[in-house]
Amino acid sequence: MLFRPELHGTRGAVASTHWLASSAGMSMLDRGGNAFDAATAAAFVIQVVEPHLNGPGGDVPILAHRSGTGAVDVVCGQGPMPAAATVEAFTGRGLAVIPGSGLLPAVVPGAFGAWLRLLKEYGTLPLEDVLEPAIGYAERGYPVLPKCAAMIGALTELFRDTWTESGRTYLRGGVAPRPGELVTNLALARTYRRLLAEAKASGRDREGRIDAATEAFYTGFVAEAIDTYIAKAEEMDSTGRPNGGLLTGADLAAWRPGLERPLSLDHRGLTVHKAGPWSQGPVFLQQLALLADADLAATGPESAAYVHTVVEAAKLAFADREAWYGDPDHADVPVDALLDPAYSAARRALLGAEASHELRPGRPGGREPLLPPLHDESGAPADPAWLGELEQGIPAIMKLTAATGDTCCVSATDAAGNMVVATPSGGWLKSSPVVPGLGFPLGTRGQMATLTPGHPNTVAPGKRPRTTLSPTLVLRDGRPYLAFGTPGGDQQDQWTLSFFLHHAEHGMGPQAAIEARTFHTDHVPTSFAPRRFRPGAVVLEGGWPAEEVEALRRRGHHVDLVADRSLSKVCATGLTGDGLVLGAASPRGAQAYAVAG
Repeated sequence: MLFRPELHGTRGAVASTHWLASSAGMSMLDRGGNAFDAATAAAFVIQVVEPHLNGPGGDVPILAHRSGTGAVDVVCGQGPMPAAATVEAFTGRGLAVIPGSGLLPAVVPGAFGAWLRLLKEYGTLPLEDVLEPAIGYAERGYPVLPKCAAMIGALTELFRDTWTESGRTYLRGGVAPRPGELVTNLALARTYRRLLAEAKASGRDREGRIDAATEAFYTGFVAEAIDTYIAKAEEMDSTGRPNGGLLTGADLAAWRPGLERPLSLDHRGLTVHKAGPWSQGPVFLQQLALLADADLAATGPESAAYVHTVVEAAKLAFADREAWYGDPDHADVPVDALLDPAYSAARRALLGAEASHELRPGRPGGREPLLPPLHDESGAPADPAWLGELEQGIPAIMKLTAATGDTCCVSATDAAGNMVVATPSGGWLKSSPVVPGLGFPLGTRGQMATLTPGHPNTVAPGKRPRTTLSPTLVLRDGRPYLAFGTPGGDQQDQWTLSFFLHHAEHGMGPQAAIEARTFHTDHVPTSFAPRRFRPGAVVLEGGWPAEEVEALRRRGHHVDLVADRSLSKVCATGLTGDGLVLGAASPRGAQAYAVAG
């Protein structure tokens, strides 16, 4: 029995991690727009209504399939490190890792430019139509989510006394909003209205106005506000002391979102597409390659044998992520070797009947792997969400600013066969102070780069830090089939793999595959400082059969059970074999919704 129906329509579908965003996206289809218009409108609404999870100053990878092309494009919305970001810029401050919050880890805001490039080159509606819903919620208000209200509440003292521009944006009379209270972001609305005004004043056509808005952001008043602020500010960050930043207006002016080819792998007649190794996307493909010979369909999706096989493959794939992934424009990343069938076969031979407690990166092309410093937390309990940490009494308010952030998801498909999926993140309210006058903070994705010399993900000027963000787009016989993603940081490519295998191997429909119980391993090191990992740890949603849990423990897994239906928030859209558009969204968290029409 499903908690939510799988939706089908004849015009299009939008699924996202917030119901208001999905509704805004569907309104673009009602205006005659396509899936790309819908996704862009939904994404800008999500920046307003989920400010604890993403913002205009954050990051986004976007996978797009234009109807009839048989191809998938990647719009890279991961901004690079500033020109001044060298290893010495951090170690010279006495730092062993890049801070998780504040100004030092700030990168060029990538989300705004990426969405506008998608809209310009793939969409059909004018920018003012697509931005209208977001401006409306920022001006007239939206009901604040309980987790957002709780996060603002936890950070009230910081916002009131230290990050004062954040206080002006998120507090009302020095007090955090109540869950469900109507809140606004008038400064962000003014920023968007000024961008539209400057675009209109350019006198250009639709595409030219989108270019003008992009220029106003990256070389105009937005870049100037960021440059002025960073040049003078020293803000408290997760180090417990104030630090200035490295980002400048020149860094924004030098960057525009790139358009790239994806990586892909065929699995059971489906072609799976992912972003490159500047994301963690290839790890999904590596897991599939390792599982290619496994008879997963013969094992139940809640059996110990199934979980063991998938978890052990994940350990090997993610070990390669730790050793080899980085920005391929700045590092020699052996992607072809990592996805070579012979390499996968050799790695597959390491999969045994017992749980491995080692982190075992491979040697693609005979090269020796290099791992950055990791924080072994063997025997520690499953890391709870930031709110759980707060409830357990972790007192340092600055520690909360560096706690692992979360992510959003937007997926849209229309009846013509256009399909798009993205996982916006970063620039959340606890990452960095709000930039005066703009209504949004900067993203701190730089924390994911390492200071380890010689590593593919070592920080360098103009280099993209390797991100966890990882949407997935699947074609079948060159035609659009399924586009999906989830929040979840380092777990994204474990939870979405479970969803995909539930569908491709166990024959579940997309909504049933989303709702099926899932799991992950914390043997995977986190990408957030201090890069914790728990060797041999497996986390299962509650309700797992007790005999299967014990069977996993007999194999050597350290098993933690968490609340039932508490892991992942997969959102998906796609096309059925009979030409209908489908939408599906996770009921977990009572927030994500799909809309179809």
